[in-house]
Amino acid sequence: MNYRHAFHAGNFADVVKHALLCRLIEYLKHKDKAFRVMDTHAGRGRYDLAADEARRTGEHEAGIAALRASPAWDDPLLLPYRQTVEAAEVALGTSAYPGSPWIARHLLRRQDRLSAYELHPVDSAALAAEFAGDVQVKTIELDGWLALGAHLPPKEKRGLVLIDPPFEEVGEFERIAARVGEAWRRWPGGTYAVWYPIKRRAQYEGFHEALRESGIRNVIAADFFREPFSTDERLVGTGFAVVNPPYTFAAEADAIMRALLPVLGVSDRADCGIIALVAE
Repeated sequence: MNYRHAFHAGNFADVVKHALLCRLIEYLKHKDKAFRVMDTHAGRGRYDLAADEARRTGEHEAGIAALRASPAWDDPLLLPYRQTVEAAEVALGTSAYPGSPWIARHLLRRQDRLSAYELHPVDSAALAAEFAGDVQVKTIELDGWLALGAHLPPKEKRGLVLIDPPFEEVGEFERIAARVGEAWRRWPGGTYAVWYPIKRRAQYEGFHEALRESGIRNVIAADFFREPFSTDERLVGTGFAVVNPPYTFAAEADAIMRALLPVLGVSDRADCGIIALVAE
């Protein structure tokens, strides 16, 4: 599965993922001590929903556009996400949609830092230009998986690692659990959030099982299905596996996804839920 983000920016999967990402970052701000966000597959940093790629698919119409037109946009749990999206539009233009590094940067306090990794040279250059001169952000042209081996733990000793790969390589699902396990053993106190597309039942269940068998402790999955599994293997849902989730996160994530179901669901069998994959 090749998930080129410029074609899918602002779609239903982005909305769910970014709303949950905001809750994780907001929780880190409960303590004054500095933290670091590490975004291993950062992309360009932001996207233009009026650009050719986004207009060709139109996926944002059933994602962020639908949410903004719904009562759920006023949900208090979505407030950090809403404020970030609206700030991006003010700063970058009304057709802008923030990627995960832009979202993280907007939510940081003065003492916090962001490390954003991107291997693709064109996207990496765009990312570097986006944050040029920002002393709280370090952009690195590097494979995000290598970054987990070289840059953990961060000097702050508190923080979040967002792993949002493009799923361009065969067998990427099979490698993720092992790589996250290696990172967790290097920095067991960090929070790790892994986004994954949900298309095929066997692949989805196999990934959950791989996380269970990885040796990692304290793992939950927040899974959102806008429709049931399909025989044509289209994108039916979006998942967010979190290692060391904050104690409030499971309940908040469930409430957010349930608020989004009537907005983003495309079937009367749309569903969502929290799965405790591994206990503490």
